[in-house]
Amino acid sequence: MNPAVVRPFENDDLPGAAAALVKVHETDGYPVEGVEDPEAWVSSDDVLAAWVAEMDGEVVGHVAVMRPHGETAVSLSIEQSGDDQAHVAVLGRLFVVQAARKHATGQRLTEAAMSYGHEHDLRLVLDVMAKDAAAMRLYERLGWRKIGETAHHFGNGESIPAVCYVAPSA
Repeated sequence: MNPAVVRPFENDDLPGAAAALVKVHETDGYPVEGVEDPEAWVSSDDVLAAWVAEMDGEVVGHVAVMRPHGETAVSLSIEQSGDDQAHVAVLGRLFVVQAARKHATGQRLTEAAMSYGHEHDLRLVLDVMAKDAAAMRLYERLGWRKIGETAHHFGNGESIPAVCYVAPSA
């Protein structure tokens, strides 16, 4: 398998991204929501920009920069930095199929989103489920800083412990 090419998301990528999301959910239990209608989850109206990773003509990963909607990571970042919400966005919808993980695919997708944040004067934040140690290692390796803990709420009142991060400033 060749290393993935990371490029901006195009509408034609939607079926492949949805299929990759379902694969990741089957192997990792992530994401905890969105699997019932993966195309709608990937193409949410809250997406400001998105990228896919493609290997051998197949979408193997995805990431998006999204408008904030009351996430704890957003509030913590604003409290701690003094930024206003207009300059904060959420890194989300990051997933990479298992076969593409040994090729720095998640790192390259995250770096694409971080570049967008820098170019648009947006401080990126996120929350990651506490069980996802590999994701936390990736963010920390890229300079993201833990800013607190929360619970990620989903489904019918379910929740799972999560850790909030903020991206490094430019």
